[in-house]
Amino acid sequence: MAALCCLLPLLPPAVTPGVPHWLGDPVDWPKVGLLGFLHGCWESLAQGLPTPCSVLLRRLLRRPVPVGRAPARPGVNAFFPVLFAGVLMLPPAAAALVAAPAALLGGPTGPGCRGRQLFNGSQLALCAFAASVAFHLLHGPQLLLGSRFPAALLPGFAAVATFCLVNGLVVGVMVVLSEDRRAGEVLRGACAVCGLPVLVHAAGGLMVAVLWQGPYGAFAALLALLPLSISAWVFAQGQRERDAHQATVQSLVQAVEIKDAYTRGHSERVGRASVLIATQLGMEPERLRTLRFAGILHDVGKLGVATELLRRNGPLSEDERRAVEIHPVYGYELVRGIDFLGEAHAGILHHHERMDGRGYPSGLAGEQIPEFARIISVADAFDSMTSTRSYRRGRPVTEAVTELERCSGSQFDPVMVRALIDALAVHDWQPVEYSEDCVRAVPDIPLGVPEPVRAAPGRVPAQGGTVPAAGQS
Repeated sequence: MAALCCLLPLLPPAVTPGVPHWLGDPVDWPKVGLLGFLHGCWESLAQGLPTPCSVLLRRLLRRPVPVGRAPARPGVNAFFPVLFAGVLMLPPAAAALVAAPAALLGGPTGPGCRGRQLFNGSQLALCAFAASVAFHLLHGPQLLLGSRFPAALLPGFAAVATFCLVNGLVVGVMVVLSEDRRAGEVLRGACAVCGLPVLVHAAGGLMVAVLWQGPYGAFAALLALLPLSISAWVFAQGQRERDAHQATVQSLVQAVEIKDAYTRGHSERVGRASVLIATQLGMEPERLRTLRFAGILHDVGKLGVATELLRRNGPLSEDERRAVEIHPVYGYELVRGIDFLGEAHAGILHHHERMDGRGYPSGLAGEQIPEFARIISVADAFDSMTSTRSYRRGRPVTEAVTELERCSGSQFDPVMVRALIDALAVHDWQPVEYSEDCVRAVPDIPLGVPEPVRAAPGRVPAQGGTVPAAGQS
């Protein structure tokens, strides 16, 4: 409704008396149409979707048009330079119209998609209208036409700030209403939209507007968009690849969790706890992403373990215990061909090693154990102790922390244990709650029961064969 109200100045003056003259300036409709079409094309390109041009060409050639393809990351890969150029060159109501074609023609198809497209288009129209109003109030069009720089930059910055503010408020209100989240979190998220990408897009829009209204015209402005267009397309493809990686990981985790209902959600929680530990250690973002995958996939080798053994709530025989303990090797064999996991391979293989060398499958000790494996070992043990499993009820967080400290130095790396404790002091950790019937079905065994000593013979070699050496991936 607010977006429709933004279009009222386009009506004849007799219908809308009292509207300021600059709101009802004559509209260059060919320019509006061309900017709207270009915005739709580049928005589709940034989302990794077929552009309206390619769709039209396929239909003319009677070739199938791709349907049902989801954007790489809706709302994140938006391409704003053309929309910003419309804000600077057009009256507010006409600038709002530039966002319409992308909402009506672009985007994925399927149930619920059309309503989302209309909302996004209305949101951008409202933002463009407000930004153009701010630009006109500061006499931006006169300064821009006269190429009066840097004076024209002040209205431009005001327009960008208004665009981001309105965008953040609209998104924030919707999140508060739909997800029942606190207003403070939404305001922090709204401030985050005023980042470097928005400034780069705004600079691109300013460049397009200056070239378009200069002696070289629209063609030069389109050429200026080429570098940003290529970077937007490359970013969209990279985002699709990352999403494909995530889908691969989730498929493997889902297969594991189907085998054992008690471990449902355990993989994600281990991934989260691993990231909390590594963040305390100052690990760089790219390694954090790989570590999260390693934490999520640490138990994928249980696909090769008999389901009956995983669900057993009684003691295991020596042979059965060895059959379960081989799951890190199974996990490594399953994922070693997935190149994007990189350093995660060693984390998955060695996450049951101990600092004193009595772990499995290779009996590594101390710094021989890869860093990822030492992190996952603490995260895995912490979530296992605080979650109800088929063989033991979950314990309180404080009791689990006490047990980690008791085993620090012998089973766990003291640095990783300390990092987890520091992270828990900042981030709230809520253990999984199970039904009373589920809890009563498993024994209530206190923590601190010593594990049997691992026998040295029969271990998987840490070097040679198909298993990597410690620290290798």
